[in-house]
Amino acid sequence: MARGTGTVVTAPVEVSATDASLAGTGGRGRGAGRRRTRPRRPGQQTWAAAIRKDWRLYSFVVLPLLFFAVFKYAPMLGNVIAFRRFRPGGSVLGDEWVGFYYFEMFIHNQQFWQVFWNTVILGLLTLLICFPLPIVLALLLNELRSRRFKKIIQTISYLPHFMSIVIVAGLVLQLTAVTGTVNQIIGAFGGDAVAFMQQPEWFRTIYVSSEVWQTVGWGTILYLAALTTIDDQLYEASRIDGANRWKQTWHITLPGIRPTMMVLLILNIGSFMAVGFEKVLLLQNPLIYSTADVISTYLYRVGIQSAQFSYGTAIGLFEALIGLVLVFSANYASRRMVGASLW
Repeated sequence: MARGTGTVVTAPVEVSATDASLAGTGGRGRGAGRRRTRPRRPGQQTWAAAIRKDWRLYSFVVLPLLFFAVFKYAPMLGNVIAFRRFRPGGSVLGDEWVGFYYFEMFIHNQQFWQVFWNTVILGLLTLLICFPLPIVLALLLNELRSRRFKKIIQTISYLPHFMSIVIVAGLVLQLTAVTGTVNQIIGAFGGDAVAFMQQPEWFRTIYVSSEVWQTVGWGTILYLAALTTIDDQLYEASRIDGANRWKQTWHITLPGIRPTMMVLLILNIGSFMAVGFEKVLLLQNPLIYSTADVISTYLYRVGIQSAQFSYGTAIGLFEALIGLVLVFSANYASRRMVGASLW
């Protein structure tokens, strides 16, 4: 104790491991029988305290969680009928266990493999063409100096995204009809009319073209937002070093939006096999099934229209597993190569 200052200074007391163990195991001492708790760090709080404090914010999460639980996770239980024989009017989860019977059915079905490769080809074309074009359009819009002209171009390019799939399919069918606009232009140049939607070799070109027209403008939104996060001082330093616009784009702009590009690429690869069901269904007809029939439309015919629910579920589960493997593979490759990934 220090005299004359009114302050009591106590030396720290060292507790040996033996004394601590005696206190925690019911040995001699005043601390016997007490439960030791881990000291809480400053600012740390329990989940219950956090919810009581910010319950208004947490209440916004309730509806999304209910939505996912009811419409996303609960239907996963239905995948069990891929391994059980389901009969309408019987048990919801199937009547009897059949194992991999339905998987063997579509594996040995030549029509399924034709549909499978149609899906792969159409998905590849859509990915290779529709993924880089929004990046190119975003870079072009970023170079525009006139704000008014930039907004006009953005509005025109965004507009098709808000149109219904039915309207888009109707426009495509009208333009490519024998007496449609495209054939009228061909006739004006002295050519013969082409029945585009009756020839299988034209379907992929028409489908991918309509996807470009409908999705590219909307896809630029995220890239334009990513471009605003790039520091302008990098461009100023590059101009001082003598870099032109091409070099600035290659060494500053593209690396700046690379994380966004990789995340969107992973998401697009994950939906690689899920080629647009509505548009394909509205555009196809029996004359072009050889190139226009994809897994989703094949599932609709055999699973819903023909009431082969277990067979259709097996095919859908196979497609989902392929998408899962693609997502994990793309995420791993992206993390190893560029350091950007979803997780």
